[in-house]
This record gives sequence, structure tokens and C-alpha cells, in this order.
Amino acid sequence: MPPVPVHPSADLPALRAALLDWYDAHRRTLAWRGAPGAAAPDPYRVWLSEVMLQQTTTPHATPYFEAFTARWPTVSDLAAAADSDVMAAWAGLGYYARARNLLACARAVAGDHGGVFPDTEAGLLALPGVGAYTAAAVAAIAFGRPANVVDGNVERVMARLFAVETPLPAAKPELRRRAASLVADHRPGDWAQALMDLGATVCRPGRPLCHLCPLTAWCAGFRSGAPERWPLKTRKTVRPHRTGTAWVLRDDRGRVALVRRPDKGLLGGMTGLPTSDWAVDAAEASPPVAADWRGAGAVEHVFTHFSLTLDVRTATGAGDFLWTDPDEALRSLPTVFRKALERGLA
Repeated sequence: MPPVPVHPSADLPALRAALLDWYDAHRRTLAWRGAPGAAAPDPYRVWLSEVMLQQTTTPHATPYFEAFTARWPTVSDLAAAADSDVMAAWAGLGYYARARNLLACARAVAGDHGGVFPDTEAGLLALPGVGAYTAAAVAAIAFGRPANVVDGNVERVMARLFAVETPLPAAKPELRRRAASLVADHRPGDWAQALMDLGATVCRPGRPLCHLCPLTAWCAGFRSGAPERWPLKTRKTVRPHRTGTAWVLRDDRGRVALVRRPDKGLLGGMTGLPTSDWAVDAAEASPPVAADWRGAGAVEHVFTHFSLTLDVRTATGAGDFLWTDPDEALRSLPTVFRKALERGLA
């Protein structure tokens, strides 16, 4: 085994060749990824997949991607969709601001760019709702631009490859610089996907499979004998806990009362059950209508910045609501409301 260079870019051609050869042999088969040697990927499919994959696992995102592309096969089709249809189709993917940004971006591409995505990182970054990571990923994968694509998988690979001693999240700028030092003009889209595949399947968070890794000859973490030590992480703060009440109201036809949440704020613009405010010390809240309300238990849910316990109460009544068939509601509601509705129906 050759000595590890102080900086892997000192032997960049060999390092890149090793990873790309590994990728050609072991690349994942993904719904949004074209077959080896196929024409350039559809920018719409690349963009849609990258938006869906933010804060979401590949297995969870895949059926949503397939449903979206079957229903809206082009960016212009998506741009013409009703907001409520897209938000309902997104339910369960979480981070619902992404769905609103998805529509805003699709409408900008359709209205301002004739349905054609810009083919540069700068042009993509100018679209509404497109951040640095998504712009780089689409530029590299769809258009072959030598962009620096850095997600959590790539950060982990860089942290181990260079044995970066700064803990996350403070290490992010250094990890980006390290990744940028390895980018080249040759096969930039495959390079970006190879790094992500390596992090997802071999350079895993807990137990990296170093015996399968093509980069051990350059990896400082591997040579340390404890690659799992990286990336270092700052101790997380305790997530606050909030409580609230969810009301499951049914009419004499068995339909469920739903409401449209305000556009701003958590789950903004989504359809949901009537609820109280969610607070650390939630006071007793008044129900949406007078009825014989009964307790149905509680459900737990965890958001990025807080955990939540919802006390579920049920009743039969009437009022000015979005009355919806329970099965349809269970298919379209965000996860937290689906949990509460399932509890109420049971």
C-alpha cells in the first residue's frame, strides 16, 4: 500500500480513477438515475429527486418520485398543477416548505425559461427555492458541469479521507473545500454520484465497510485504524418538547373535519386536523365547535427542532370545515395528522 499523501489531490488522477471504476461496477440503481451509457439525465427528474431527497431517505423518497413523475411528467406539467394537489401528493415527505418552493421553481422554469432548466450552476441558483447544493447537483448530474456537490454522505467521506479534526457543523466549510479540491472536468456528474454512493453504501455512519472501499490507499481515517471516529460532531442540545390537542370531528356521514393551515409557519398551506397551538406549556384550548368531546389517547411526533405530544379528542358534529372521507384524509395528510386521525378513528 502506498503512503497516504498529505493531500489526496496530490495523486488526484489515480484517486479519481479508482472511485469512478468502483462506481461503474457498483453504482446504485435509482428511479431518477439513467442506465450506464444512456443519454444525459432529464434535468427535471434530477432536480425533483434532489429536492425530495433533502432530509429524506432514498427508500422513502422513491415512491413519491415515481408518483410525481407519473402524474406530472414534465416541469411544465408540475407548474400547471393546483397547489392543493401538489401539497397533498407531498404529504408524508415532511419539510413542507420544500413543496411550496418546488411549485415556485417549476413555475419559474415554465414561465421564465420556456420549460427548460438553466444549464449552469449560477442560473440554477437564481431559481426560487434552489439552494447551493441543489444547484450544484443539477449542474453536475444533468449538465456535466464540474460543480462541487456536497451532501451528508460526501461530508462523511471527506471527514474520513482527510481525518478532519473540526467537529460538525463547524467543519462544513472545510469539508466543502476538501471536496472541491477533488472535482475535475472529467465525468463530473458521475463523480458527484460516486461520492454519494460511496458514503451511502460503504463509508457508512456507524461501521464503514473499508474492505470494500476503493479509496483506502488515500484515506487518513482508514490508516488511523478507527475510521468510524469521523466525522467528529458537536454534542447536540436537548430538543424541546411541546404539547397540544388535535380534534377529530366527524359528521353524520362519517366524514372528517379538516382545515387549511396558514401559509406561513410549520406545515404552512397544508390540510390538517383542527388543533390547538403547540407549546412547551400548552394551556387548555377551546375545541373548534361545541360537542361531546371524548379523549382518544395521545400520539407522539418528532420534528427537526422539537418533539410533540398531541392529545387526541373525538366527537360528532357539524361546522364550516373541509369535510373529507377518512380514507382520503389518511392518504393525503402530513404524518403528524395522520397519526392523530388514526388514533381518533380507532
